[in-house]
Amino acid sequence: MATYKKRGGKSKMPQQQATKKESVTAEVFSTLDTSAGRAEAWVSQNQNYILSLIGLVVVGVFAYLAFENYVAKPMQEESTNLMAQAQDHFNKALDDPTLQDSLFVLALEGDGLNPGFIEIIDSYGGSAAAEIATYNAGMIYLQRGKYDSAINYLEKFSANDPVLGALALGGIADAFTELNQLEDALEYYKKAANYADNDMTKPRFLLKAAQVALSLNFKSDAELMLETLAADYAETPQAKHVEVLLAQAQN
Repeated sequence: MATYKKRGGKSKMPQQQATKKESVTAEVFSTLDTSAGRAEAWVSQNQNYILSLIGLVVVGVFAYLAFENYVAKPMQEESTNLMAQAQDHFNKALDDPTLQDSLFVLALEGDGLNPGFIEIIDSYGGSAAAEIATYNAGMIYLQRGKYDSAINYLEKFSANDPVLGALALGGIADAFTELNQLEDALEYYKKAANYADNDMTKPRFLLKAAQVALSLNFKSDAELMLETLAADYAETPQAKHVEVLLAQAQN
């Protein structure tokens, strides 16, 4: 007959092993008690230091909230309100080329009653209004042929908007083109083209980049950009120039 061992029973631990295990357990708890005691003692000895740190954190949080509510937000509102007239001069200049130069000056320098973009930039740095003023100032200098100033302001512009960001980079490229710094212009046209993928800015700056590349005799570079323009933006106005320019690039 087959035999089997009965399951379910636990063998008793030898007395010596049990005593050793109890000793180890007691030692562990003793160590934990000692560590806890040391921690409590350290906290007690350094209570003032800890409370000071907590106080600094609380003060920092309240300072941040106070800055946001009593400085940053009012500054944003004030700068936006003050810039309204300068922005109006800027918009009218874009709509009426016959008065453009005088209106651009008013937009930049103010009209005697209201600040212009330059004052907004200097007085409200970091505000949204100052960022828009920086972009507008750069574009005004570009339109007025002051290319170094245009580059200076447009390089300082920090864009959250993909279209404005691309236009600012394209404006820098336009200024470099006018200064006959074509390699710099090509670099910035490429940056402008790659800044945002849309039908407004990308085909515009792909075309300009290709034209400058051809001027520099960078034909393979121009060919690549023109092929991208033809393949991905065939319905845009810029695509109609591809055939002629591509023939030049492949010649």
